[in-house]
Amino acid sequence: MTADAVRPPLPPFTEESALAKVQAAEDAWNGRDPERVALAYTEDSVWRNRDRFLSGRAEIRAFLADKWRRELDYRLRKELWAYTGNRISVRFEYEWHDTAGQWWRSHGNEQWEFDPDGLMRRREASINDVPIAASERRLVG
Repeated sequence: MTADAVRPPLPPFTEESALAKVQAAEDAWNGRDPERVALAYTEDSVWRNRDRFLSGRAEIRAFLADKWRRELDYRLRKELWAYTGNRISVRFEYEWHDTAGQWWRSHGNEQWEFDPDGLMRRREASINDVPIAASERRLVG
């Protein structure tokens, strides 16, 4: 494993390191760069995202590129929910608009499992979308 493939903080997680891991994920996803975000996952990472099942960095990268082409002006907030050993659970919400200008707030929960080098090898995400008016946005800036 090269130093480039190590993603601190590493498990087992403490409250401080779990909070740092969640903040790093939030920052990366808000950057909306599929290449950068995909590097946080193992080469063989498996995902369940809503009703989609993905396997490997290439599928994750393609999924994220498509996501951010459709979900415009995406803005995300994550909150640590629980942690133990090599697992972290978060709750999140994000806001975005579609090409027709309709704003959405998406709420969800994620369960993450990490390898010893701090790369995420498993992600399970349950997400619900609610249409909102632009004036109802909470995640601005």
